[in-house]
Amino acid sequence: MDNNNSIEDQPARTKELTTLLLIPCLLLTTSMLLLYLSQNKITTTTTTISDSDHYHRHKSSFVHDNSCLGRYIYIHNLPSRFNIDILQDCESISRPKDKTSMCKYIENSGFGPQIGNGVSTDSKYSWYETNQFMLEVIFHEKMKRYKCLTRNSLLASAIYVPYYAGLDLRRNMQWSYNVSERDAAGKEMFEWLKKQPQWKGMSGKDHFLVTGRISRDFRRNSDNNSRWGTDLMLLPESQNLTFLTIERSPTSHNEFAIPYPTYFHPTSALEIRTWQDKIKLTNRTVLFSFIGSERPSINHKGLVRTQVIQQCKNSSKTCRFLDCNVKANNCDDPISLMKHLESSVFCLQPPGDSLTRRSVFDSILAGCIPVFFNQGSAYKQYIWHIPNNSSEYSVYIPFKELRNGGRNKIEEILRGIPNEKVVSMRENVIRLVPKIVYTKPNRRKQDGETLEDAFDIAVKGVVKRIEETRREIQDLRNIHLYI
Repeated sequence: MDNNNSIEDQPARTKELTTLLLIPCLLLTTSMLLLYLSQNKITTTTTTISDSDHYHRHKSSFVHDNSCLGRYIYIHNLPSRFNIDILQDCESISRPKDKTSMCKYIENSGFGPQIGNGVSTDSKYSWYETNQFMLEVIFHEKMKRYKCLTRNSLLASAIYVPYYAGLDLRRNMQWSYNVSERDAAGKEMFEWLKKQPQWKGMSGKDHFLVTGRISRDFRRNSDNNSRWGTDLMLLPESQNLTFLTIERSPTSHNEFAIPYPTYFHPTSALEIRTWQDKIKLTNRTVLFSFIGSERPSINHKGLVRTQVIQQCKNSSKTCRFLDCNVKANNCDDPISLMKHLESSVFCLQPPGDSLTRRSVFDSILAGCIPVFFNQGSAYKQYIWHIPNNSSEYSVYIPFKELRNGGRNKIEEILRGIPNEKVVSMRENVIRLVPKIVYTKPNRRKQDGETLEDAFDIAVKGVVKRIEETRREIQDLRNIHLYI
């Protein structure tokens, strides 16, 4: 009988064992090398890539940087009917009551026409006639040049869906269109997404979509053709997405509000600091002001606005009311609006058609302290962009106090704030300016620059939110393994 454990056989067996141990090590090393190579993004040129491969066109988007770990974003290359075709058919997103064609607002990466003439600042070439509904285009253009794009979706912390839902709604939202026609593109978009391998991993929970309209416009809960909006955010697939929108629904778990676009789109941090220095020294001759128009007093929002306008009129020596129903007041002129805001200490921000207003961000840009009458107009909306110490940069007057406090309650409250407190509040408002502006897509960043604009903060917020969701899913999987 052979002795299988003889001394003569041991060298050969040792060699076999060593070989077996080396194989997993070699496989692990190869895997790590492949991972490194996939992270080391290749710089591409702009001459041989088609427009549909939009995020491959920009040189800065595919340069390897270890600081991108945990920040990579993958952009879905959606069929053009969900974005580019909408812009090319821009006349269709203009409505009969619009004062001008929407086509002009698509210019300059969604910023609109430049308005350098008449702007008294060194940054005069960074001012644009930006439409408040162009956020989808602005965000997409900036995302194309995002530092940490990846072609490998497995590395991505988040996946961006560049569907222009708000502009698509505007194109289809004529009262003659039935609900199935309005809803069609959203459903087609999800059908396309579900066929992509990127969707299968987390069923869309690592995807996010940006809309340039308020949440309510995508929450039509009836098939009645007379009802406003689409049902995009009520679709089953939408419950997994993260939505970034200019106004979130207070009951939604997956919506996050980000600032409306303003008229200022600087190229550098220096431009922002120069503007901040300018508005610190602005002579403010008006205690408080309101820019807007009256609304029917048929609901709470309309009642608040009616009260605000009436109190402003009652305090005519200290309040300026720019009535946007009067054509001569030029409420569509950015230069005129900014001059009004810059001359005021406080800017009244009652709800309008919805709880939020673009004017909130225009007033912050002007260094004007916002006065709110509803918690949902800012405090419960823009949690990533404005601090929760609201009394340090704004005034809150509850509607009950406004209604029962007398005909000059607003003036009484604002006059009662000590001057040193007003100065401190204005300084805090001015500090918020970088966080609420969308800088140019080709913004110049100096080495070591830490300034973040509205886009940077939104991307950081959505990546953090999706990473938390990813960890929760993994924790649940781990729990099931032990059960």
